[in-house]
Amino acid sequence: MAHTVEEKKRLLNRVRRIGGQVGAIERLLSEESECSDILHAISVCRGALDSLMAEVIEGHIRYHVLDPHREPTDEQQQAAQDLVDALKTYLK
Repeated sequence: MAHTVEEKKRLLNRVRRIGGQVGAIERLLSEESECSDILHAISVCRGALDSLMAEVIEGHIRYHVLDPHREPTDEQQQAAQDLVDALKTYLK
């Protein structure tokens, strides 16, 4: 899915951080930590997943919904940006 080597590295780094966050949740549960600590860790992980989702959706819109071989019209560019902005707001 990554459209450039740099995007691939960035996405994989995000996934690795999320893996660490999930591991932290597992440790908190194993240690029978306070509910508030567990809920906070889950919230942080969910935020990271939502950010990853937004980034992947934005890439999909820019490389697959818009034709990457043709310059989009101003209307198409604005519509794509509006959709990306709406999704990012929704996922926050």
